[in-house]
Amino acid sequence: MHLDTVRRWRGRFAEARLPGLADRERTGRPPSFTVLQAAQAAALACQLPTETGVPISRWSCLELAREVIERGIATFLSASTVRRWLARGALKPR
Repeated sequence: MHLDTVRRWRGRFAEARLPGLADRERTGRPPSFTVLQAAQAAALACQLPTETGVPISRWSCLELAREVIERGIATFLSASTVRRWLARGALKPR
């Protein structure tokens, strides 16, 4: 570890003890979707399309994204985002 990093962490510990070692606020763009929206999309992916009234035999990521938008779960959503959510949960659309 670099000496400056060690000094920074020792200073934070000396100043605030253990709470000073917690992660600080990070900058950057806030998340575009909530955990609930991702869970609702994953739940939809676990259902057969015919059960939901969609006239297709299998979900594709594009079809899932369209259905999520139509149901009002999210105002915008790309197929690649759906693909990432499903991969993170080890799910495959039915």
